[in-house]
Amino acid sequence: MWINKIKMINFRNYKNEEIELNKNINIFYGENAQGKTNIIEAIFLCSVGKSFRAKKDREMINLDSQNASVEINYQKKDREGKIKIDLGNKKLIYLNGIKIKKLSELLGNINVVIFTPDDINILKGSPQNRRRFLDIMISQLRPNYMYNLNSYLKTLEQRNNYLRQIREENKDENLLDIWDEKLAEYDYIIYKYRNEFIEKIKKKIKNIHSEITNNKEDIELIYTTECTSKENILNLLKQRRKLDIIKGYTTKGIHRDDFYININGKRLDVYGSQGQHRTAILSLKLAELNIIYDDIGEYPILLLDDFMSELDESRRKSFLEKMKNAQVIITCTDKITLENNENLIYNVKSGKTRKE
Repeated sequence: MWINKIKMINFRNYKNEEIELNKNINIFYGENAQGKTNIIEAIFLCSVGKSFRAKKDREMINLDSQNASVEINYQKKDREGKIKIDLGNKKLIYLNGIKIKKLSELLGNINVVIFTPDDINILKGSPQNRRRFLDIMISQLRPNYMYNLNSYLKTLEQRNNYLRQIREENKDENLLDIWDEKLAEYDYIIYKYRNEFIEKIKKKIKNIHSEITNNKEDIELIYTTECTSKENILNLLKQRRKLDIIKGYTTKGIHRDDFYININGKRLDVYGSQGQHRTAILSLKLAELNIIYDDIGEYPILLLDDFMSELDESRRKSFLEKMKNAQVIITCTDKITLENNENLIYNVKSGKTRKE
């Protein structure tokens, strides 16, 4: 699959910009704060329906405007399509000119794998970062996953609100049985999705990491969850009920899931060097890319936001050699030269792109 055209109106610092891409390597270079990452963000938005960096849609709208839009034309092996997202008082999503009602209808049309300088926090940061990594990957391939996850989060919020009402207003705690039953149902559905993809990552990442480290490092991924059955999570919710009422929130469930990585038998987050963290996240993302390829029979679009600066020239060449069948979109501060006749190079300055 590949994107052949992006159009942005009042999106971030782009007033009205149309960019044509080729199906191989596309390089956007320029100084910081000129709009390079905004191009990556626009593509990501049209893939998963939200930004990878903005908490609110309003942040993506030009400061002088009330509305913004992003439109992407893409090509897959069996069809072509167009996605348009309008941002304003409401977010409206159009697929081939038809407004869609559910986010699940958007997911899976454009598959992406994104690399950003902040990705090291997936492994170094909080469990929330690792759950988000899984959620984005799985939802692109199993759109129904996001529906179940959102339903779970709504039910969780309702249960938490009622826990506080029990604590503060002496409401009947037996009514928690209603939410417990529903939560346990969603818990197990989400666990099955996550476990399926964790197992796929495990199979891919071992060989990838071994190759990257010249067989010097053995990588192991461990998934931690207590939601392996509906009965198990129901028991946990009942056991923790008194504590949950005191705290005012639910202390057990799929929202507490995590995974960690061992390198040569030692916890990466405790003993790993900065270089080992970078290599492990590279292995994790390459595993994601290969899982998507196995699932849909096409390589996803690779978004590299200021990522190539992390690699020396020989590693860049080696990395891109592995990606030769995928469309790659690169942002960088300095113009980079790659041995590829299919390079398309743009200079980005003050929300304007100029093809070289």
